[in-house]
Amino acid sequence: MTPFLADWLNLLLRWAHLIVGIGWIGTSFYFIALDLALRKRPGQPEGVLGTAWEVHGGGFYHVQKYTVAPSELPEDLLWYKWEAYLTWVTGFCLLVVQYYLNANVYLIDPQKLAMTPGEAALMSIITLGAGWIVYDQLCKSAIGRNTPLLAGLVFALILLAAYGYTHIFSGRGAFIHVGAFIGTIMAVNVFGVIVPNQKKITASLLKGEPPDPALGAMGKQRSVHNNYLTLPVLVMMVSGHYPMLSGHPHSWILVALIIVIGAMVRHFFNRHEAGDPLAKIAWTLPVAAIGLAAAMVMTAPKGIDADADVISDAEVLTITGTHCAMCHAKVPRHEGFEEAPTACILRRSTTCAASASRSRPRPCTPRPCRSATRPA
Repeated sequence: MTPFLADWLNLLLRWAHLIVGIGWIGTSFYFIALDLALRKRPGQPEGVLGTAWEVHGGGFYHVQKYTVAPSELPEDLLWYKWEAYLTWVTGFCLLVVQYYLNANVYLIDPQKLAMTPGEAALMSIITLGAGWIVYDQLCKSAIGRNTPLLAGLVFALILLAAYGYTHIFSGRGAFIHVGAFIGTIMAVNVFGVIVPNQKKITASLLKGEPPDPALGAMGKQRSVHNNYLTLPVLVMMVSGHYPMLSGHPHSWILVALIIVIGAMVRHFFNRHEAGDPLAKIAWTLPVAAIGLAAAMVMTAPKGIDADADVISDAEVLTITGTHCAMCHAKVPRHEGFEEAPTACILRRSTTCAASASRSRPRPCTPRPCRSATRPA
């Protein structure tokens, strides 16, 4: 596949991933908000847990939720599942196109772990699958009935994965894999638990049998987990645009802070929609703010000692010629590029002399170089 076609495939997959991802996030947020807005009202039908009145687009809606399920179901029952399925499928295809097929550029860091592209892809797939298995067993065990303990262990599981990825893959590859790790858990929650349990409940109703309430409770648990993981996973997915995150030497700690920030913000909105007084949930915002401040302090640029590590002109030219010019030449030598990324072309000229005696080399370019890599 030529780089031109690879770029178009990357763009189309990214576009599709955004479309279905927005649909999945929207339905997730909506149904959690709807569930929290339910109220018991006089005269509601038997078996109804609560109802909610809503207004949107000039119309009024009256929604009611059953404790388990109604005694009869219509033929036009709507299922919300394809948004989740297609989000994972398009995301994994994008992972293949961007990272597996270009593993030497974006995924492998020989200074961390020397691997072939095939080995890197296999390690990626195995760890994504193993993450789901461990998470699922935690939820199904006795620990799953202790919400705070389960939350702490799932948090620890994600951090363990983040720590491992940052010591195996490149900075960008590690962060995107943390996002894929969480996204896989979320998608399989829908595919492997929520929808199958709903189908079992439906089948029981069609047979005239009472459904098992545990099936609905299990599906609700996984749905809530997905809701709290949504905001953190979104940051992981765009992290490739921000080297201050993916390039940090202790980026797994940033993962921890991002999860705390996202979970606190999500908890605030969830409980606010449930009608909790602000005084009861206001503590979540300072916690999120402290996490954000800590992340900003960690990623703040460090001062440079102008007298330290002085690099000569010859060293500057050697560094750029070895690490930069292969992609950013007028005719790139790297097989992954037909033209210089972002039209940033390095040329040897007298302007390079201006970088002499600086503590760090500056690229010699005819125009500002926005990025040396494609966005993740």
